[in-house]
Amino acid sequence: MKKILLIIGITLIAFITFGLYKASGLKSIEIVTTTTIKGSKQEVFDMVKYLNNFPKWSPFLVQDPTQKHDIKGTDGTVGAQYHWIGNKGEDVGYQEIAKIDELNFIGKKCDIQKPFVAKPTFEYYFTENSNGIEVKEVFKLESGLMDAFFLWVFGAKAEMEKTNQQGLDLLNKAVTIKN
Repeated sequence: MKKILLIIGITLIAFITFGLYKASGLKSIEIVTTTTIKGSKQEVFDMVKYLNNFPKWSPFLVQDPTQKHDIKGTDGTVGAQYHWIGNKGEDVGYQEIAKIDELNFIGKKCDIQKPFVAKPTFEYYFTENSNGIEVKEVFKLESGLMDAFFLWVFGAKAEMEKTNQQGLDLLNKAVTIKN
């Protein structure tokens, strides 16, 4: 019996040690996704700038169609906020426009209160090229070691990458449908 407990203990310590090592690489996450959209730069930019448009391309609304949302402040300006409550009150937070460089850049900061506490940022860069308008989204999240450990345990970074790409794919579709 002592041998079994010893093996379990060593295995548990090895798992936690390995997990903390892997988690140290997740304390600072940056995910960069891009899409190229056929449409005018103004149309693409406005689809991101005006929070009232977000339900048209929100991957979170696709994942939870019952999500409720409202906008506070003057939509499309620095300080405007998109608040959400979803998953029967288990997902709560808001995103706020933090910076706008007309037709070139939009910076947003998020304040997530449930199901966990986090303050990620989203940066959107808009560049015109021969194929259309390239939108580059840069997602950043800073977290403590224990939060990073749980991100590792649940494979959250891969899920975040898929969700961010889904959002840009939906953005592309929303602008394309409009045309």
